[in-house]
Amino acid sequence: MSDIIQLLPDAVANQIAAGEVIQRPSSVIKELMENSVDAGATSIDVLVSDAGKTHIQVVDNGKGMSETDARLSFERHATSKIRQASDLFSLHTMGFRGEALPSIAAVSQLELKTRTKDEDLGVWLTLEASKIVDQKPIACGVGANFSVKNLFYNVPARRRFLKSNPTELSNIMSEFERVALIHPEISFTFHRDDALVLDLRPSSFRKRIINLFGTHLDKQLLPVHVETPLVTIDGFVGVPSSARTKGAKQFFFVNKRYMRHPYFNRAIMTAFERLIPSDKQVPYFYCIDVDPSRIDVNIHPTKTEIKFQDDQAIWQIMLAATKETLGKFNEVPTIDFTETEMPEIPIYNPAQGTNIPLPHVEVDRHYDPFRASKKGTASSFTTDKWEDLYATIKKTTSTAVPLARPNEGVTPEEGEQLPLSDHSDWEATRAGYYQHQERYILTSVKSGLMVVDQYRAHVRILYDRYLRQFTNGETVSQRLLFPELIQIPVSQAPQFSDALPEMEHLGFEVSNLGGGSYAINGVPSGVDDQHPSDLVNEIVEVIINKEGLPKEKVYHRVALALARRNAIRVGTHLSGEEMKNLIDELFMCAAPNFTPDGRNVVVILQNERLDALFR
Repeated sequence: MSDIIQLLPDAVANQIAAGEVIQRPSSVIKELMENSVDAGATSIDVLVSDAGKTHIQVVDNGKGMSETDARLSFERHATSKIRQASDLFSLHTMGFRGEALPSIAAVSQLELKTRTKDEDLGVWLTLEASKIVDQKPIACGVGANFSVKNLFYNVPARRRFLKSNPTELSNIMSEFERVALIHPEISFTFHRDDALVLDLRPSSFRKRIINLFGTHLDKQLLPVHVETPLVTIDGFVGVPSSARTKGAKQFFFVNKRYMRHPYFNRAIMTAFERLIPSDKQVPYFYCIDVDPSRIDVNIHPTKTEIKFQDDQAIWQIMLAATKETLGKFNEVPTIDFTETEMPEIPIYNPAQGTNIPLPHVEVDRHYDPFRASKKGTASSFTTDKWEDLYATIKKTTSTAVPLARPNEGVTPEEGEQLPLSDHSDWEATRAGYYQHQERYILTSVKSGLMVVDQYRAHVRILYDRYLRQFTNGETVSQRLLFPELIQIPVSQAPQFSDALPEMEHLGFEVSNLGGGSYAINGVPSGVDDQHPSDLVNEIVEVIINKEGLPKEKVYHRVALALARRNAIRVGTHLSGEEMKNLIDELFMCAAPNFTPDGRNVVVILQNERLDALFR
């Protein structure tokens, strides 16, 4: 039998490794920016074209590389960050594996221009699919200039799976924000398609937050600080009024490395219990400093997951620090214990016993407000025969609004769809409505008991209405009496501007005021009792993350989002007439039995099952 195991070529091995390290253009941004930080740069410039698919360039003024180091940096597991395995537990740099540059070079056409301060000339390397195709000296500044072109050009399957430009650009901005946020001492610029989007000068941590996410956060952030032998926590947390359902900016940094940590997130949310609704989140920016030997960052290719040796103790410290901040800045409801107008409470004396006089209340048990009257008062028109005022009002035996039943021959199975034709003869036989728990509408049908979820029924109705308006171009904008201002983070302004034409087609009127501020002048007609800013943020998120979907599917998502926000909520009391109108509109829909996302709206409990319950 011949041997079948063989070593893979380096180019193939690098492409395989790149699948974990370089997943999309934002991965390239992250790795190159972190390398610049490790190189001691004080200025980092990022330029992208076509959302990073065509061109990515990262320029820094760090220490640079010699000719030998430049060539060696593209070899797998070549790194200047560690020397032995024990160094993994004393890391003070972002990178350490030596995989990023070989992985990038394996799936792109890459150019590197770099020079150290001790050299008069730098080196210019050109690589394609991990192979160095050209090398020559060049006059350039101190530092490194990486230019990555045609990402995944030699892995077409990976390129096809990239998302739409707005989605990829959003991911790029997220990675840029994470690096720029934790290094406020470094200046950063970001160019998109030759247009300057961000220009961040060295500043404090708080100022960097405001520059990235908007001035509206300035009055919403509370400083957090705690220092213990185990951990030091510095940062900011939002006030309860800054809580949002979606889009709250939440960041954890450990030794200046961004991480995701649901367990620590729960500590902060626990501090806000009973201060904000359970479905909302507050923004926070926490910088955690711990001994590197007590954490493990080498558990995920992207290094965003970190294990803590003392996670339970840190959880308690974080919870206490957050609660202390809320109390210190009077963000927790307090009880006023001042003595002004304080009632006198007698002090109990055991020697005197309990012979404290009880207050005496006098009640006139013969007083009748309908028979007593005084001259010159507003009640002087009263009469002793007030019952006669109601004699002409007809008594009604029931306040329920009747509802007709379906045809006699219909016997659907439990949970089965109710045919649309059954609604046509509902006026033939009258039956009553009943609202159960202010959530379900119950009525009798021939085959049993029909139960309708009022919220889902209204979602179905509104969805069909909005979708019809979007498809036929019938959307009517309803002007707001007072325009509502919203603040869009500067980093998200390009995506927001790209989404404005589609929002106008959907019935929103938004004008740009400059500096990331926008005015909402109108919303789609029929959208009532909604906060325009929250509604706009949700719709923009749907549009930006449409990921190349056809227009019909985008309309579907937007219509569904609008319907869910505007539908009557569970706990809303409906009159008999309102229930009748809701049912009538529901059965005028093309698919009344299910919501747009496939959930049951109508369920029938068969007579047989009801009878079985009482046997």
